[in-house]
Amino acid sequence: MPSLPLKFDCLRRRNIVKHLKLVRNKLQNLLCFVKMSVSEPELQPPPPPPFDPTLPSLPISYPIKTLKDLESRSYFNSFHYPFNKASVPLKSVLPNRRRLLVCHDMAGGYLDDKWVQGGTNSEAYGIWHWYLMDVFVYFSHTLVTLPPPCWTNTAHRHGVKVLGTFITEWDEGRVACNELLSTKESAHMYAERLAELAVALGFDGWLENYPRDSAAVAGDRNFDVYMGIDVFGRNTYGGGQWNTNDALDVIKKGETSAAIFAPAWNYETHQLPNFQTSQNRWWGLVEKSWGIVQNYPKDLPFYTNFDQGRGYHFSVDGAEISKDPWYNLSCQGFQPLLEFVDNSTLDSIQTLVDFNKASYSGGGNVTFKGTLEENAFFTRRLFHGELLLGDLPVNFTYSVKSEGDSQLGLSLQFSSTMNKSMSILLASQEIYQFSSKFSQVITTRPHEKPGNSPGWVIQEASIAMNGYTLTEIYAVCYRSKPEFNKPRPAHNPVKYFAVLGHITIKNSEKKSGFPPSSSWIVEAQFIKWASVSQGSKTLSVKLIWKLKDGTDTVFPNYNIYAKKLAKQVVSDQDGSQEDVPKYLGTAHVEAFYVSDLSVPCETSSLKIIVQVCAADGTCQKLDDSPTFSIDVEGQ
Repeated sequence: MPSLPLKFDCLRRRNIVKHLKLVRNKLQNLLCFVKMSVSEPELQPPPPPPFDPTLPSLPISYPIKTLKDLESRSYFNSFHYPFNKASVPLKSVLPNRRRLLVCHDMAGGYLDDKWVQGGTNSEAYGIWHWYLMDVFVYFSHTLVTLPPPCWTNTAHRHGVKVLGTFITEWDEGRVACNELLSTKESAHMYAERLAELAVALGFDGWLENYPRDSAAVAGDRNFDVYMGIDVFGRNTYGGGQWNTNDALDVIKKGETSAAIFAPAWNYETHQLPNFQTSQNRWWGLVEKSWGIVQNYPKDLPFYTNFDQGRGYHFSVDGAEISKDPWYNLSCQGFQPLLEFVDNSTLDSIQTLVDFNKASYSGGGNVTFKGTLEENAFFTRRLFHGELLLGDLPVNFTYSVKSEGDSQLGLSLQFSSTMNKSMSILLASQEIYQFSSKFSQVITTRPHEKPGNSPGWVIQEASIAMNGYTLTEIYAVCYRSKPEFNKPRPAHNPVKYFAVLGHITIKNSEKKSGFPPSSSWIVEAQFIKWASVSQGSKTLSVKLIWKLKDGTDTVFPNYNIYAKKLAKQVVSDQDGSQEDVPKYLGTAHVEAFYVSDLSVPCETSSLKIIVQVCAADGTCQKLDDSPTFSIDVEGQ
C-alpha cells in the first residue's frame, strides 16, 4: 500500500494531465474555428437573374436604355406594358400665362414609384401640391425615361401636364446622337417611336433639352421660356432650398415661366421636423410667391377622399378592409388647398391631412382638432373651384366623424356673371348663432349606409344655383346647441375634434349604376402554383377583365380581393366554409397581377373578386361584383 504523500502526488499528476487535455481540446476547437473563418467564407446568395421584361412578375415601370430597344419597339412586347398605361386623361391645355414646371429628379428615379400596383412603403416620396404647377417632368439619367403611370394619373387628375425625358449624356450619349441624327429618315423614325410611346402610355410628350435660361429671343412666346431653379441650390439665384421663393419672385417680374428642379430636396435631406410638415412649409413658400394656378372642382362628378396615395390602412365606404401600410400615387384623390400655418401662429384649430385616424375611403382624411368656444365658428379653405352650375340641382354629399358636440359643415362660395356673390352654409342643424354670416343656411340630411364603420355620418344636401359658378369650398367647424334645459358638462367645454372623410358633388339626376357581374368577362393568364410546406401553396396569376359587349369601360379603378373556400367536415358530410375576402390591391387598368398569394392546405378553391368603382366614389357591392374562380385541389 503506497504511502500517503505518494498517493497525493499521483492524484496531482492526474489533475495536471486532465487540465492539459482540456486546454488542448480548447486550442483545437479555436484552431478549427479560425480555419473555418479564413478558408471557408460565408456563402452568399446567388445574384438575381437579369431582368427579363417578357416574363410574368409584379408589374414595374422602367426606362428604355438603348436606341436599339427604342427602334425595335420591344417595350410593347413586355409583360409590364399593359399595366403601365395611364388611365386618367388630361382635360386641360397649357394656358397663355406664366407657368410653373416641376422636374422630379430623385436618386435616379424608379424607386417606390416603379411598383405599378403599389408598394408597402407608406413613407415613400409623393407630391400633393398639384394646384401650384402646370407641368410635371419625370427625369432620370437614362436615354428614354417613361413616367410611371402613378405620376401621370394623379397629375392629370389635377390638370397638370406630364412629360417624359429623352436625354443623351457623356461619351455614350455622343455615340447615340451620331446614330440618331445620321440621316433625316433615322431622326424622323426615332421621333415617331417617342411619340408612339407617349400616346400608348397616356402621358403628354417629352422634354428634347433643359428649359432655356433666357427670354431674349422669345418674342411673344415668353411664357414658353422657363428659367431654371435647382432646389439643392447648385448655381441658383438665392441658393434654392428654403430660399427657392426668392428666385421665383425675380422670375415672376420678368414675365417668363419657371422650372423647379429636384423638389424632393426636403425629402432627400430629411428636413425637420418630418417630411409631411417640411413639404407643406416649402410648397407654402412657393404658393406665396407664385400663386395658385389650378382650380377644382371644374367638372361633375367631383369626388375626393383626400387620399395622398399612401397610408397605414385602407378603407372602402367607411369600412376598414386592410391594416397594412401601402403606397400607390394612382390612388391619390383631389388634394385640398390647405394653407400652411406655422406652429408659432396661435390658431384655435389645427387642420391636417391625417393618415393615422380612420378613413372613410382610401387611407387619408382631413382632421380638425383644437379648441372652439360655444358660439364661435372656424373656417378653413379646402378648394378653389371653377364649376358652372346649370339647370339641374346639384347634390353635395360628405362624411363626418366627430366627438362630443363637435360639428362640421361646408361653406360654398358662388359668383354670377352679374358680379353677384352668394355664400351658402351646409350644416347638420339650424345654426342661429352665426347664420347671419352667410347668404343662406341649408340643413343637410343624415344618411346611414349599411356596412359603414361606427361613427361615420353621411350628410346630404341639394342646391339649385343655375348660372352661378362655385368658386370656393370651406370647411366650417362649429358646435351643436345643447338640448333644452340640458347644461353642457363642466369638464373641458371647448375641446373640438372632427374628421372629414370625403366630398362628392354630382348632378341630382345622375344615378350610379354598375353593370351586373354577368356582363363581365374575367380571365386568368400565366397561372403558376408553387408548393411551400405541409400542403400549402402560393399562387401567381394575371387577371384581365372586360365587358362582354365590347364597350370601353369608364370606371377609374377596381379593388381586387381574394376569397378562400375551405373544405371541412360537417356532420360527416363534405361541406365548405368561406373566408372573409382579403384585399389584394387596387387596379387602374383592366388587369391585375396576383403575386405569391398564400393558399393554406385546407383551401379547396379561390374566388377572385373585382370590385368596380365609379368616378363619384361609389363602389359596387362585393356580392354583385364580377369574379373568377380557381380550383385549388389537384394543383
